[in-house]
Amino acid sequence: MEYNADKKEIRLDKKLSKLDELVMKFVNIVEKHADYVIMSGYVSILLGRSRATEDVDLFIRKMSLEKFSELYTDLEENNFWCLNAEKAEEIYSFLKDGLAVRFSIKDRPIPNFEMKFPKRTLDDETFDDMITVKLPNNKIKISSLERQIAFKRYFLKADKDIEDALHIEELFKDKLNYEKINKLKEAIKNISDWYGKRIYETR
Repeated sequence: MEYNADKKEIRLDKKLSKLDELVMKFVNIVEKHADYVIMSGYVSILLGRSRATEDVDLFIRKMSLEKFSELYTDLEENNFWCLNAEKAEEIYSFLKDGLAVRFSIKDRPIPNFEMKFPKRTLDDETFDDMITVKLPNNKIKISSLERQIAFKRYFLKADKDIEDALHIEELFKDKLNYEKINKLKEAIKNISDWYGKRIYETR
């Protein structure tokens, strides 16, 4: 595995698992219609961490209903279905409202793909520093390593998330930008404080 931070590129020579193959199939369809970036648990799995996951999280750039309908039709024609709704208009309305929608292979709800539009500036910035992972016969776009570590450590914080962060740190410790991680930590703290305030106010 080779990581070039300047090029924002990881070269990864690995035998793809069935999960990897499914992810490649899904994102190759999505990429024909929209910019995307994969984040959260699957990134650590792709980079060698041995654990299971039920979902793969991704942002797609905001788009018109017409463009989304084309994406949805393409997914349907490739045996994917949406677990939340059947009509493109309904699914799109969820995305526009800041909610996630889930797609999976028909009649196989797990694993599934949790798709969202970015909601905050911090979400939009995920596209600015994303990394391309180049595989022998494919490629996939993931959120930056620093962003992965920061969100896992300081926002999600579950045991599996801390372990995911540690895995990435061990792999790339000499090439990580720790100043960037600390800046993201502060930005995440502001989000966490806002969520905490909202939860308190609605009790």
